[in-house]
Amino acid sequence: MKQGFIVLISGPSGVGKGTLINSLLADKSLNLTFSVSMTTRKPRPNEKHGVHYFFVSHETFLENIERNNFLEHAQFVGNRYGTPRDYVYTLLNKGKNVLVEIEVDGACQLLNSVPKDQVLSLYIMPPTVEDLIKRLRHRGSEDEATIMQRAERFKEEVKYKDLYQWTIINDDLQTCIDEVKALIRGKINS
Repeated sequence: MKQGFIVLISGPSGVGKGTLINSLLADKSLNLTFSVSMTTRKPRPNEKHGVHYFFVSHETFLENIERNNFLEHAQFVGNRYGTPRDYVYTLLNKGKNVLVEIEVDGACQLLNSVPKDQVLSLYIMPPTVEDLIKRLRHRGSEDEATIMQRAERFKEEVKYKDLYQWTIINDDLQTCIDEVKALIRGKINS
């Protein structure tokens, strides 16, 4: 059985990653499974351990750091989040391709912790900052100050796009989906 590979996707909030990822996961020919992260935060109603996250104590999380069991990890608003190495490699060894969606900081860690031939890294970006701001406003889920913070964060993050193997500009969602699927199929067939 051929070992699977990691499909790493990053990009700013509002660029269409959620819709893209749902489309990728729905295409069974890509043999993708979504990576489940470990976190120290408490589960929300309807969240299930092992499905949405692996919910663990701070002590268990720190033990995993000490064992070098994270491809990447970070702290955010008092909670820790990480991509467990043993979980991902169990899936890869079963021939699954594992989709990991993380921020640029985590992507840098992951890209430094796995062999280059085991990952297909993609940075999804809007055509312009103005397009991103329009999309965030259209979503209607955040106030103007938050939208501007996200736009400023994107301006910083985009400086790291060259760390990724591919940069995909999402100016048309279906074209973006088709491009990403073609890249995944190319990696499957290589």
